[in-house]
Amino acid sequence: MKDLNRYRNIGIFAHVDAGKTTTTERILKLTGKIHRTGEVHDGEATTDFMEQEQERGITIQSAATSCNWNDHTLNIIDTPGHVDFTIEVYRSLKVLDGGVGVFCGSGGVEPQSETNWRYANESEVARIIFVNKLDRVGADFYRVVKQVEDVLAAQPLVMTLPIGIEDNFTGVIDLLTRKAWVWGGRDDPEDYEITDVPEDMQDLVEEWREKLVETAVEQDDDLLEQYLDGNEPSVDDLKRCIRKGTIALDFFPTYCGSAFKNKGIQNVLDAVVEFLPNPTEVKPQPEMDLEGQETGDVAVVDPSKPLRALAFKIMDDRYGALTFTRIYSGTLKKGDNVLNTFTGKTERIGRIVEMHADSREELEVAQAGDIVALLGMKNTRTGHTLADPNKPATLEPMVFPDPVISVAIAPRDKAGNEKMGVALNKMVQEDPSFQVATDEDSGETLIKGMGELHLDIKVDILRRTHGVEVEMGKPQVAYRETITKTIDDSYTHKKQSGGSGQYGKIDYRIEPAGTNEGYVFESLVTGGNVPREYWGAIEKAFRVSMDEGTLAGYPLLDVKFTLLDGGFHAVDSSALAFEIATKAAYRQSVPKAGAQLLEPIMKVDVFSPDDNVGDVIGDLNRRRGMIKSQDAGPTGVRVKADAPLGEMFGYIGHLRTLTSGRGQFSMEFSHYAPCPQNVAEEVIKEAQERRANK
Repeated sequence: MKDLNRYRNIGIFAHVDAGKTTTTERILKLTGKIHRTGEVHDGEATTDFMEQEQERGITIQSAATSCNWNDHTLNIIDTPGHVDFTIEVYRSLKVLDGGVGVFCGSGGVEPQSETNWRYANESEVARIIFVNKLDRVGADFYRVVKQVEDVLAAQPLVMTLPIGIEDNFTGVIDLLTRKAWVWGGRDDPEDYEITDVPEDMQDLVEEWREKLVETAVEQDDDLLEQYLDGNEPSVDDLKRCIRKGTIALDFFPTYCGSAFKNKGIQNVLDAVVEFLPNPTEVKPQPEMDLEGQETGDVAVVDPSKPLRALAFKIMDDRYGALTFTRIYSGTLKKGDNVLNTFTGKTERIGRIVEMHADSREELEVAQAGDIVALLGMKNTRTGHTLADPNKPATLEPMVFPDPVISVAIAPRDKAGNEKMGVALNKMVQEDPSFQVATDEDSGETLIKGMGELHLDIKVDILRRTHGVEVEMGKPQVAYRETITKTIDDSYTHKKQSGGSGQYGKIDYRIEPAGTNEGYVFESLVTGGNVPREYWGAIEKAFRVSMDEGTLAGYPLLDVKFTLLDGGFHAVDSSALAFEIATKAAYRQSVPKAGAQLLEPIMKVDVFSPDDNVGDVIGDLNRRRGMIKSQDAGPTGVRVKADAPLGEMFGYIGHLRTLTSGRGQFSMEFSHYAPCPQNVAEEVIKEAQERRANK
């Protein structure tokens, strides 16, 4: 049996370019997993093994790897930082017990760091902070610590201080032990010595150490009393308190260094082992029955309990489909039959492998606390639970956001149609935030995703991995429709054609519901004028009708339908008759209820150098953006705004032109808002043309 206390499942997450992948590389080198470190900017990082990642120098897929440090096993997941791939971060956080948040020493807390941090808060993941790139021009450790407090509203617990900054950065001071770690000039992680604190830094060290001790002892009343009486707690006592506070998310131990220069990584690894929780110390996952109701039980991390495992990622590689799985309780053996609670089918476990980026080690058995990849799973998708067939239960399902942008694609030659279909099917299984649909009007294949870059990468994968060349159409925005007025109306469906006929009469009210309420149905019928058994058919018929609005054919949002009264016939009334009546009522009344087009509004977060702020804001205003805030930082200004998605196509190219390549931005879906008249007319006109060309 493995000792679960010696296990750490951790993720490394941050903004684009903060140095996550480089940090992972250094960790693997230190732990002896790899003997030569690959560099991201040379396109050689171990965990970035996709061509698209190597070319662009960004991480797209979360890579999983495991290594050992101080007799502990670390399962590490390197996650992407780019906003279009947040789904990867979200999925990873779901199955991790702890994380390392990497921040850039000069860029500080950047837009995407905020999103990732918010996700980690929602998933209640304990974290330590690593302020990286302190050797860069403009780096300032203390400023980043302040930003963590102000922007993320988190409490950093500073554990190490930098010695020197920028080109003079030589090492770190460990505040707990009051020792300096100084690295030699060869950029070798093993080439360091532990010495006393430099004279000129002693006061600073004592000041920060006092803050550290004061925060830590609050976790233990006895120690706090002793400390107030003037007794210095021992290092072991302090470590115990820090561990307790970190797991409770009261504070986040903060370290500094430069991953590229191999400085400060050991301290981070020690912190992972000392302060982040093992699988048994994390709040266990609640179990649900097969109907999705909580049972009150939890998946306890214990190999002897019934099997509970969550498939959190599917990846297709040269060996076939890999299903990455976190085992929460029980044991999994090669050749076992397990139940997929989502499909209700059993699956046989073909092979179990432990991953190291894109190479692997075969396992005979895996147990609670492990993160492994399974081969040979046929019907398992992201978010499905694998359970013991004799004692089934399901874990909380993962929720994925709806795509906001779609593009029509077509293969360059007709022969590629089938090949494209197979490839798209594989890609949908790998990424639930990516969807494929067929446009009913034109018969085109539409791919839908979270942003332009997301779809760009998908087309790139189609081309390179699957060998399918495609033509892309213009990006399409996922508009919606709603109503603005309340209408009381009535509709009678009557059909007599020899023998029994059809009859259903409904009196109803259609009115706008609250924002984000979706569809609300209510019946005020008394006295049995519309028998209760037909209410379900009416509710369903209206809900189905809402998939196609009356203006431009986009789905209808936020509508309340109230059934006021009606009439039925003892012989001729049926569920079908009331269904037909409801669908006709929808077409009759919605156009009269002040139908309105809604457009997706994105939360945009732009970083601009000081000199170009005016141009960037002017450009956002032209794109109908509403400026929310401007925060000046040392290297430039963060502008936050709400802007319609339809105006943001190609924005990154434009922003780079405005800012001479220095601007950055991230955007995520915020809400739907009414479309201005001129835009709505344009969209409706396009929709009518599409229908006319059918």
